[in-house]
Amino acid sequence: EQDLLRVSERMAAITGLPAGALKGGGGDAIYSFVHLEDRAAVRAAVEESLRAEGRYEAEFRLAGEPGRPDLWLRSSGDVVRNEGGKPQAICGVIQDITQRKAEEDQRQTLMAELDHRVKNVLAAVQTLAQQTAKRTTSLESFLSTFAGRLKSMASANELLTAARWRGAAIAHLAAAELGGIAPGQTRWEGPELFLTPRAANALSLALHELATNALKFGALSSEHGRVNVRWHRRPGDGFELTWTESGGPTVQPPKRLGFGSTLLEQVTGRELNGAVRIEYPASGVRVVLSAGDQAVVERPDTVPAAPAARAAAPIVTDIEDADLGGARVLIVEDAVLLAMELETGLSAAGAEVIGPAYELEEAMALLDQPVDAAVLDANLNGRSVTPVAELLAARGVPFVFATGYGDTGGAPGGFDAPIIRKPYDVTQVAAAVAGLLAGRRARS
Repeated sequence: EQDLLRVSERMAAITGLPAGALKGGGGDAIYSFVHLEDRAAVRAAVEESLRAEGRYEAEFRLAGEPGRPDLWLRSSGDVVRNEGGKPQAICGVIQDITQRKAEEDQRQTLMAELDHRVKNVLAAVQTLAQQTAKRTTSLESFLSTFAGRLKSMASANELLTAARWRGAAIAHLAAAELGGIAPGQTRWEGPELFLTPRAANALSLALHELATNALKFGALSSEHGRVNVRWHRRPGDGFELTWTESGGPTVQPPKRLGFGSTLLEQVTGRELNGAVRIEYPASGVRVVLSAGDQAVVERPDTVPAAPAARAAAPIVTDIEDADLGGARVLIVEDAVLLAMELETGLSAAGAEVIGPAYELEEAMALLDQPVDAAVLDANLNGRSVTPVAELLAARGVPFVFATGYGDTGGAPGGFDAPIIRKPYDVTQVAAAVAGLLAGRRARS
């Protein structure tokens, strides 16, 4: 028995062992480059695998100097036998897998962060639902108020996702909340400032509450009313944002504070490490929101374009108001619960629902029958809905995208089609489909 370890030039470069033949030491040499903390477990696993299968495979850290980053190796090999079947040697290879391990660790970190964020979002949604329900007197009022707050959260998250969760600009948050309501009656201005995810969500929800109240009772309830939002940086002490309403009905302090006021006064300030002051001069509501420096971050490397001002969706207070009059509407949506809700809502509006189709193949098969309009999710379990959209477009059948994807400058695939972004109210989808059908009738 030679009891030798033969080290190739490549193995020497990876492990730091000298190239050539080394004393095997009864197997000790082969394990000498394994990290001390991994050595016993690796040796036991390798020897057990060799006895059972005549081969081995192991991943371990390279023994290194203190303070040096860990290097990860993968080793695999087989027992070489003579003609009589007696083991003669072990032939194996070594591979540097440090980069792969780093990527795996990064994926694990990202998954843990995603899990944390999802739980936070679900907890926030649950709290919003509970608090909204406590302060509304009808199901219709609850659905309307809760949906608006949910969309505000979605807008902030969309901006944060586009910036890889490094921060969102105040101007973008204001544009997302105010850009599609009361055209010409809202104005926002201030220096470029980016907020942490926590602060961005808090400010987005605050702006939504203020805008909702202005539309219902304040300046935006009148065609002559105005809302002006301004902010400025306070050196070393965060920023201050002022919401000013003018030209609307005469204002009086409310006799009872709703959840929106409670949210502003008790939640927003704390989330921004600052404070909120609400004033009720007769000329219009004035809100001064101050935030600590912890709420502000440096400009992210990736900054999305400012949200385009979009016209407000048609106001449909009841699903039956969107009369679909027996139209054959195809639903393509991979989320079963959402598809069921769409089916129920569109049927209530008078549509004859085709589907729902949950997979691409299902949707393509349903196109064998007449279709008047369609509601398409952009992504079906990781597959693009483009083949369905192409067939519909070729036949002149109008469709709307109902998607959870962020605003990327237009409809998926470049199609000329309306986009309704999740989360949405089914009445929005019904109104959009009704608009498509009305336009089609007008052209024919």
